[in-house]
Amino acid sequence: MSNLVAPHGGKGLVCCLLEGAELDAETKKAAGLKTLDISDRAKGDLIMMGIGGFSPLNGFMKKADWAGVCEKFLMADGTFWPIPITLDTNDEDVKVGEEIALKAKDGVVYATMKVEEKYEMTEADKKWECELVYKGEGEDSADDKFWEVAMEDHPGVQMVMGQGKYNLAGPVKVLSEGDYAKRFPGVYLTPKQIRAEMEKRGWSNVAALQLRNPMHRSHEYLAKIAVEVCDGVVIHSLIGNLKPGDIPGDVRIECIQILIDNYFVPENVINAGYPLDMRYAGPREGLIHATFRQNYGINNMLIGRDHAGVGDFYGLFEAQDIFKKIPYVTEACPEPGKALLCKNMNIDWTFYCYKCDGMASMRTCPHTKEDRVILSGTKLRKALSEGADVVDHFGRDEVLVRLREYYGSLTEKVEVKMQKAASGQDMK
Repeated sequence: MSNLVAPHGGKGLVCCLLEGAELDAETKKAAGLKTLDISDRAKGDLIMMGIGGFSPLNGFMKKADWAGVCEKFLMADGTFWPIPITLDTNDEDVKVGEEIALKAKDGVVYATMKVEEKYEMTEADKKWECELVYKGEGEDSADDKFWEVAMEDHPGVQMVMGQGKYNLAGPVKVLSEGDYAKRFPGVYLTPKQIRAEMEKRGWSNVAALQLRNPMHRSHEYLAKIAVEVCDGVVIHSLIGNLKPGDIPGDVRIECIQILIDNYFVPENVINAGYPLDMRYAGPREGLIHATFRQNYGINNMLIGRDHAGVGDFYGLFEAQDIFKKIPYVTEACPEPGKALLCKNMNIDWTFYCYKCDGMASMRTCPHTKEDRVILSGTKLRKALSEGADVVDHFGRDEVLVRLREYYGSLTEKVEVKMQKAASGQDMK
């Protein structure tokens, strides 16, 4: 019996990916079905359903699930879930009861789907979803600013408002994981693979560090805190799509491995990637990060400053606070397994302090921000993209060499906007 936390939902790992003769038969069948073009986000969602990363989901959400998740963090059956997983379309001809093939932009058919529900998403519905899921407590989320700023600067809101007229719901049969295993050998790992590796190492109390940026000194410090108090840490990077100006997955993964090789005890760390696109949902995204990490066998989610944030839409520690507000076993999720079991491991604002002569946090350092190197992925990307110097103690030299190589190879630069959270403006 495994000592790792059970998968979310109480049904074990729900894996929709077909294999062997079943895969061959469904692939042949898919060739004769009506084809629906899907977004990159839906492609990532399908792969996660395929490998069990989105357990207990076995398809895209019906309207009752969508509404319950937006409003109460709960699916219709009482299972905790923080962000809608939906499939949009403008296709008027798709009928309920029809089977369709789902084809991504790369031309690959990733799944077949039995359409059990088709529901209209009006502009008001989309705005309602955005205000519940993407609106936070930061200054850009103020009632008089949110819609003015979000349509220009919030990728998650732009994505939802740009969705089609309808959502389709129903179970899926996944036919492909795409090329992730080929592009990221030994790093793209399924929940079953990561669970097997952690059990082999004898781990039971595990933390995950979520990354969409290259690791700087604060990330390294967070990971090492987790190593001190847990059996090990999974440095788990998003290897799906990001917004323009973010650093691609292969470069980030390489930088992480450089750090592990030079500054960690390798036996205590797993360098892994997962195939989702970033939703930039701030606190809600922190919750989905914890939810699917539970499926990977991880019971602690590191949550630091401005987790999964974008712009100034969220409070600095809003992603920590939201874990106090969600339904737990004793409240709305009384059935075993339906509540979130992966807990937040909160870490205060971290930085390098010259007077402390090392990494510290607001809880351990008595000095002022003038004595500190304020660390953020946005700040690092902005400096590198502009060819500016990176201040001492921001990142490890070995990593900065690789990042400068990457930025030096770019023929087109993308402006990196500096928000308050990244600049350290709010630090006392």
